[in-house]
Amino acid sequence: MQNRERRQGSAPDSAEVRSRLNAAQQAALPLLERFGWELRFVRRPLFQEPVPILFSADGARWVTLEPDGSVNENPGFQLRD
Repeated sequence: MQNRERRQGSAPDSAEVRSRLNAAQQAALPLLERFGWELRFVRRPLFQEPVPILFSADGARWVTLEPDGSVNENPGFQLRD
């Protein structure tokens, strides 16, 4: 069976991850970072808009950053461990 894992072993480049955000998301991100949130990766579901994933400072919670720059605490999907 083919390994379908696309995640890489090394941490993604911050500038490369940020480049995937639209203008509203890029404007909202610095404020969220001041409150301890960290952009870890951008989820790219097929045929859908990219979904930025942010984690709290302690790593216990995660949220998505919507296209309008708002935070979604209940995005309707689970992340893998």
